[in-house]
Amino acid sequence: MSYTRRGVLGSLAGGASGAVAGCLGRSRDPPEDGSAVTGTPEPTPGSQTSDEPLVDLGVPCTGPEGVVDLSGGRPATEFERAAATPTAEYADGEIPLRETALHLGHELTKLADHDMSGGVNHDGIPSIDAPRFARGDEIELPGCARVFGVDLDGDVRAYPQRILVRHEIVNDVIGGEPVAVTYCPLTGTAQGFYRGGVEFGVSGQLVNSNLVMWDRHRDVRWSQVAATAFEVGDQRGSDDGGLLGRSLREFRLFWTTWNRWLSRHPDTLVMTEETGLARNYNRDPYGSYGPPVSGHYAPGEPRRPNFPLLTYDEADEKRVVVGARTPDGAVAFDKRALMESSVLTGAIGDTPVVAVADRELAVGYVYANPEGVEVEPDGDEYAVDGRTAPPDGLPLDRLDAFDAMWFAWYGFYPDTDRVGI
Repeated sequence: MSYTRRGVLGSLAGGASGAVAGCLGRSRDPPEDGSAVTGTPEPTPGSQTSDEPLVDLGVPCTGPEGVVDLSGGRPATEFERAAATPTAEYADGEIPLRETALHLGHELTKLADHDMSGGVNHDGIPSIDAPRFARGDEIELPGCARVFGVDLDGDVRAYPQRILVRHEIVNDVIGGEPVAVTYCPLTGTAQGFYRGGVEFGVSGQLVNSNLVMWDRHRDVRWSQVAATAFEVGDQRGSDDGGLLGRSLREFRLFWTTWNRWLSRHPDTLVMTEETGLARNYNRDPYGSYGPPVSGHYAPGEPRRPNFPLLTYDEADEKRVVVGARTPDGAVAFDKRALMESSVLTGAIGDTPVVAVADRELAVGYVYANPEGVEVEPDGDEYAVDGRTAPPDGLPLDRLDAFDAMWFAWYGFYPDTDRVGI
């Protein structure tokens, strides 16, 4: 049985249970008078409790009872070093692109042929275009709350998953660069893109159940996972501006927990609920990260909604992988295996690659390793050819990598090298 996102959103909007504050472990409806939900859960920065998910999806996150108040945001310009005014200059409609397009596991036309409606129109899921922030030490979040962290040129921010699930895209300016912070709840992918002189919106279309973004200048459609333009829509005419087949420049978003992120970056800002849009951020329309883990997020349960995929694989479809792709190919590492082993090796095309774990943030990094130098754990760091370096700073070429549900990664890259899967 298939479900549309409109159907799922509609069926749950009337009062079905969902997550409260991402991981507080108990559903709670908002006050009947529509006022903000407030409370005082205790954050535990600096500690990593055993109930935090080492590998997200399917791992219940328990936390203190209570609800979360993320109101009271301020424009980023009011904070020191938070550059909400672009310092990078772009012409209207100009988009920063990779010099060489990324590898695609399918022909461009096949992606366009399988572009399908997710049940909403352009901007039916509204992006956040004027985000507001609070200082990390001014708000209280459960340590296990999922956040997407970013550090660009010392401008450090966190975007709560429970807000992004209602919007999927934040058009922001970080470190002076216009960027898009994006999240697809159906594929478990959080990715950052440089957007230059355009804004991105949610097109309402899907490929492989994954978010398709549209740039509001030309209505060119961009696959989030593939980071590549594959189709021109009809909202702005038929001029693709030479963008079809081109790939966006990316930056790393870290899928982690608030406790881990705040411990690493005590000066972080965090996006608040002051989005300018009336949404219930205490209810996730796709399910709950629990406990209990439910709905679309539940491992071992069918995807819901289960949109068709370009390619299917027999492996556990919701296992989390750390994927990376270059112009030459793609590789996916089982994230749990990486966290347990600390170091895994694979290949993209003819180039050896190595993945290492950052256990403090519970994330993985992927590096090109063409010379096949030896990489070994050394405490919280890694020994690389006689040198010691932190997991995010190995003396190798670091590749863009991100977490994804396996079904989505395989749907885009059936030719991927697979490690531990």
